Amino acid sequence: MVKVPASLAICIALLFGVGRGFAQEQVPKPNILVILTDDLGRGDYSAFGTPDIQTPNIDRLCHEGMTFQNFFANSCVCSPSRASLMTGCYPDRVGVPGLVRDEPDDSWGYLLPGARLLPQMLKPAGYHTALIGKWNLGLESPNLPNERGFDLFHGFLDDMMDDYWTHLRHGKNFMRLNRQSINPKGHATDVFTGWACDYLQEQAKTGGPFFLYLAYTAPHFPIEPPADWLETVRRREPNLSEKRAKLVALIEHLDHGIGQVLETLDRTKLATNTLIIFNSDNGGRLEDGANNGPWRGGKQHMYEGGLRVPGIVRWPGVIKPGSSAERFTMTMDIFPTVCEVAGVTPPGQIDGLSFLPALTGKDESSPKRDLYFIRREGGIEYGGKTIDAYRRDDWKLLQDNPFAPLELYNLHTDPLESSNLATKDRQILQQLLKAMMKQIQLGGQVPWQPPDSTPDSNRGPATNRQNSESSEVHTN
Repeated sequence: MVKVPASLAICIALLFGVGRGFAQEQVPKPNILVILTDDLGRGDYSAFGTPDIQTPNIDRLCHEGMTFQNFFANSCVCSPSRASLMTGCYPDRVGVPGLVRDEPDDSWGYLLPGARLLPQMLKPAGYHTALIGKWNLGLESPNLPNERGFDLFHGFLDDMMDDYWTHLRHGKNFMRLNRQSINPKGHATDVFTGWACDYLQEQAKTGGPFFLYLAYTAPHFPIEPPADWLETVRRREPNLSEKRAKLVALIEHLDHGIGQVLETLDRTKLATNTLIIFNSDNGGRLEDGANNGPWRGGKQHMYEGGLRVPGIVRWPGVIKPGSSAERFTMTMDIFPTVCEVAGVTPPGQIDGLSFLPALTGKDESSPKRDLYFIRREGGIEYGGKTIDAYRRDDWKLLQDNPFAPLELYNLHTDPLESSNLATKDRQILQQLLKAMMKQIQLGGQVPWQPPDSTPDSNRGPATNRQNSESSEVHTN
């Protein structure tokens, strides 16, 4: 009797419409690894064609898997996109329209306690679930990672680190092993890579499928690459500005870590039955020298450069190596895709759509749907209000500042968003605005502050510190 490789058996099951049948005991369930980078620009890897950067390991995923040419983050900042990844919903539908921070007066999201997260979906299907790296969806119960379905949490709770070496935020330690505070040594990228490799080696010994969500903090600012990596870039690219050289070095150091993870999968023989999804939470930050390709804007903005992100999927034996998909895909689509791969029925009220048909070559067309994006923020620039964008076919309506007029673009004729048609195509503007307001109303039904929120006078030291900084413009 000929033994059929697991990946080939899965592919056969998918192609013949078995769908969830393969997730029963007929063939081994695939391991699932989601690698999420923090602020990686759409053009900041060498396979994109960017000449000043070398990322052989991200490129390897492209060469061995499928690149999505139109992958969009659900928001132009991190917490909302992470909420969409974990729930399959638009972020304001689960209480996270903006960043979750450790300072109560400057926190703009509270993960809906009743929302079912991806690890909670996978555990009943036999998956061991782990989060290594950045969480940013809650700092206390009931929104700690172990309470939301992760068997293992080895990482960082808050929104960003003030230093890649001390790992502190506002002088506080948010590094955890499950609920225990820890103080690891070394650059954060190396720390997370080491923990991920250790986890993979342990899973290779214990067996059974796993879901690993590896959420790096790189290349989020502060841009602090190890000195030897920066020196390598300076020697190789002497004409780069210091700002760009530092970002390139930080990304290349990140790529090296991803390479160590891939090598561990190969060495432990896990690679052949592991689906890898590589993504970023939003576009790159222009102030740091990010490359978002030809598109306008970057992180924090509702223009294409803030929303378009790298999207790469590798699944040996199932995905055609070096393939490409034009399908329009969003962060929230990862949730139902992973559920379908694992043989799990996703909740009926999610907003995401599975892109498994594209991975298996059955259907690479874009689903017929509108796309909605949101960000809520504080400070004098936003005042606690939202910025939003709405896309229908080639038309895109956006407000990039809550105090600015609406903007309307036809992305077919104007992909760089250079000609605002808001005053010329009023009918289209009104149609999209009506649809966008409906989405805003639906999001408004969900609380985005903790239920015990109290007036400023009753809050502690964090509030006092924020009050003294209330005039700042927020950049993380």
